[in-house]
Amino acid sequence: MKCEFRREIAETRILLKMSQRTKRTGIALTLALALLVNACAPRVAIRGNLPRQEQMAKIKIGEQNRDEVAEILGTPSTLGTFDDKVWYYISRKTEKFAFLEEEIIDQQVIAVYFSDSNIVQAIHRYTKDDLRQIEMVDRTTPTAGKDLSVLDQLIGNLGRFGRN
Repeated sequence: MKCEFRREIAETRILLKMSQRTKRTGIALTLALALLVNACAPRVAIRGNLPRQEQMAKIKIGEQNRDEVAEILGTPSTLGTFDDKVWYYISRKTEKFAFLEEEIIDQQVIAVYFSDSNIVQAIHRYTKDDLRQIEMVDRTTPTAGKDLSVLDQLIGNLGRFGRN
């Protein structure tokens, strides 16, 4: 009878160890699956400074100057390249899925135009539909001199240092 009792205890311990292993394996598999699913989720990035509608409603065309606009909307994302009479507030929302190319989900630009006397002249809103793709030029500018490899540069510098 003692032997049977001990055998039952030993069998119970073995079953408990097996069920603990099964639980651990299940938890590990669940965590691995959660990581895999999360890795495949797209990454969303929101960048920029876009004023809210309430702020835009406070801007009165023909009445406010640059300082008042800056106080209401904040500083612009950028100024006009050739004309500082234009302030741009730019916002962009992008989504990137794994290793694929980043995709623009939403883009908004608010352009505030000022007159020569620095008074708000016009406000335009541009969206993703107004976006134009600009092709980059692949040409390179030729330079004078030799085209040296890394090894040529290292060997060429030997003996140049340490002379007084």
